[in-house]
Amino acid sequence: QPNVNIKETEDALELELAAPGLKREDFKVDIHYDNLTFKVEHKQENTEDYKRREFNYTSFQRSFHLDKTIKAEDISASYTDGILNVFLPKREEAKKVLRTIEIS
Repeated sequence: QPNVNIKETEDALELELAAPGLKREDFKVDIHYDNLTFKVEHKQENTEDYKRREFNYTSFQRSFHLDKTIKAEDISASYTDGILNVFLPKREEAKKVLRTIEIS
């Protein structure tokens, strides 16, 4: 199962899923109710040429619960250099407001 990094900014959560050696077509990303699910089905290449083979994703699935702060209809994803990047924008009311309080 691949590792995931999650970074939070003021406007969004950014998820990075490490999955080298796959193609964009190998991924399926679904939202079902409040769950974001990543599925991979990858056809195995001929493994007879390898003396030892440790990285080998044939299939996996990861799911994450989406809370109400995420604007699910605007989630987007891209796959570059072995990393699946998923952008989860926050709803306007969930964004952190920063202001300075005057002290009197």
